[in-house]
Amino acid sequence: MQGGHYPYGYVDGIYLRRNWGGEYENVAILVAIAVNEDDYRKVLGAAEGMKEDKASWVSFFQWLRGRGLDGVKLIVGDKCMGMLEAVGEVFPEAKYQRCVVHFYRNVFSVVPKSKVKLVAKMLKAIHAQESRKAAREKAAAVVEELRAMKLKEAAKKIEDGVEETLTYADFPFEHWTRIRTNNVIERLNREIRRRTRVVGCFPDGNSALMLVCARLRHVAGTQWGNKKYMNMKHLEAICEDASAAG
Repeated sequence: MQGGHYPYGYVDGIYLRRNWGGEYENVAILVAIAVNEDDYRKVLGAAEGMKEDKASWVSFFQWLRGRGLDGVKLIVGDKCMGMLEAVGEVFPEAKYQRCVVHFYRNVFSVVPKSKVKLVAKMLKAIHAQESRKAAREKAAAVVEELRAMKLKEAAKKIEDGVEETLTYADFPFEHWTRIRTNNVIERLNREIRRRTRVVGCFPDGNSALMLVCARLRHVAGTQWGNKKYMNMKHLEAICEDASAAG
C-alpha cells in the first residue's frame, strides 16, 4: 500500500478451515479494501485474526495504519465483536457504517421464512428515504408494524441497531449506495471461497493467508482495480463546506 488518503474503508472477516494437530478449526482472515482520493478501489491488506475479536481487529488496523493508511473518514463493516471498539481506538476520527445487508440478515434470523420477503421490503423502505430524519421516522413505523405482526424480536433488532446503519447519511448522496454496504468486499470473498473450496482444508493459518493474498492481488490487477469506483469530488465539496462553516 502506498501512503495517502483513503476516505472510505471496507473491512470483513473470511472464515477458512484449517487442520490443527489433527483437529479442524476455523481461521479468520481479516481483509480491508478502500477507495482512495483518486476514485479507485485498492486492496489494503489481509491478516490472520485467530478470531474476530477486538485484539485481532486492533492489531490489524494498527498494521494498516503503519503501512500508510490515512485520512479515513468512514469504515464500513458488519457489526462483529470488538470491531467497533477497535475502529474507535485506532481511527478515532472515522465514523462507522454497519453494512445494511448484514443488518437485514440479522433481522431475518428471527423472522419466519414465510414473512422474510415482506420484512425485506419494509427494511429496504427505511434505507430508501432521502434523509436520516425520514429514515428514522420510517424505522419507527416499521418497528410498530412488526410489533403488530407479533414479530417482537425483529422489531427490537431494528430499534436497537438501525442508527448504526444510517451513518451514510452524513456523506454525499451520490455515494450512498456504495457506502451503505460492504458489498464491494463480497465479490472478493466469493472469488476467495471459490479458490479455497478447491484446496479444502489448510495445514495452517499462514498457508490460508498466502492463498487469500494471492487471490486479492489477482482481482486487484483486473478491471476491478483499474476502473473508477466513485467520484470523490462530491466528498471534497462536503468537507470544504464543513471547514468553511467551522
